[in-house]
Amino acid sequence: MRFVETTIPGLIVIEPDVHRDARGFFLETFHATKYAEAGIPVTFVQDNHSFSVKDTLRGLHLQLRRPQGKLVQVVAGAIWDVAVDLRRGSRTFGQWAAEELTAENFRQWYIPPGCAHGFCVLSDTAKVHYKCTDLYDATDEVGIAFDDPDLAIPWPLTQPILSSRDRQHPPLREVLARIEAART
Repeated sequence: MRFVETTIPGLIVIEPDVHRDARGFFLETFHATKYAEAGIPVTFVQDNHSFSVKDTLRGLHLQLRRPQGKLVQVVAGAIWDVAVDLRRGSRTFGQWAAEELTAENFRQWYIPPGCAHGFCVLSDTAKVHYKCTDLYDATDEVGIAFDDPDLAIPWPLTQPILSSRDRQHPPLREVLARIEAART
């Protein structure tokens, strides 16, 4: 198993060892000791599983008071997964990174708490499973417009399928202003 750092500290790509034979394959999808040694928290409190059709775009989402770290993997299909560093004081604040996760490449990635998360579906359908370090709290969640020009994320699709909620998200600049206003 390999743990690959990205340009954003704490955002880690996990490349598991896949053992294949005539029957199929076997791999470890989580090993507390190995993940802890790589700097990934081993306490997860919620698992989520989503199914989406091609060109679905989910995100960008994050929780403010109860930020969630997420260990993301695709169990069927392919996605382009994005994380935006919104950790206060981070040297990479406002920067994003992306990774193609597929059922065939078996990659996972760990998105640390304080990062916004979103993905789009590249295959006909995709099933995504992710573990979270804190519980979902709808009253704590905020969203950022996926097409925020300040972020300039080059999503690999032209006509995204969005939920009505994701369609309404403001740009990052407005979200940050609201956060600062709430703190004063």
